[in-house]
Amino acid sequence: MAGHSHWAGIKHKKGKADKNRSKIFSKLSKEITVAAKLGDKDPAINPRLRSAIQSARSANMPKDNIERAIDKSSINTELNFENLRYEGFGPEKVAVIIEALTDNKNRTASNIRTIFQKAGGSLGSQGSASHNFCQLGVIKIDKQEISDDKIFELATEAGAHECQSGNDVHEIQCPINEIYKVKKELEKEISNFISTEIQWIALNNVEISKEKKEDLINFFETLEDDDDIQNIYSNAKFLK
Repeated sequence: MAGHSHWAGIKHKKGKADKNRSKIFSKLSKEITVAAKLGDKDPAINPRLRSAIQSARSANMPKDNIERAIDKSSINTELNFENLRYEGFGPEKVAVIIEALTDNKNRTASNIRTIFQKAGGSLGSQGSASHNFCQLGVIKIDKQEISDDKIFELATEAGAHECQSGNDVHEIQCPINEIYKVKKELEKEISNFISTEIQWIALNNVEISKEKKEDLINFFETLEDDDDIQNIYSNAKFLK
């Protein structure tokens, strides 16, 4: 669960590793259950489920947890989760996009609205913040898996538009409707992926000073603590 404008990319440590781990496992389990419910339970022919399982493995989720999440899709047949998107502006007028997976949209909307209001922000209608972003398919691979030159060659051959290699991660970007096609080509050479996601990438950033940083981080962490929220994106750029 990471990305350019993705909240996980700017999160700092506050000694909450166990709590965060439990939250991450819970959200990954929910995604696995929904992916298995909406498609085939065989990850080999269900790309959304395959990506969810790969993300879970990257987060060191135990195999038993993954299998339980898949089984849950058959047991709780009456449970219906919806993928919902919320948009608004947080502290310092940063644009925020929230992706939720919920079985009660009234509860989720109410909780998110309250968090925005308490932080001095405002929840808007769809489209109010998303014009500050573009959607891209983003595939992340640990640098230990493959060299910079080799991943660039593979990504180009697979039809990706961008391939960036950082200190620890290779990041491949492509149009959202081609993400699983590109991924399938990469899987011929690579077996372990950190994540495969459609992400909102900020087109313009709002610079946040050191003085204002804490308020914004607290706002993001409060959002992240909500069980229904899967992903958070913003155009905040923290100044060092």
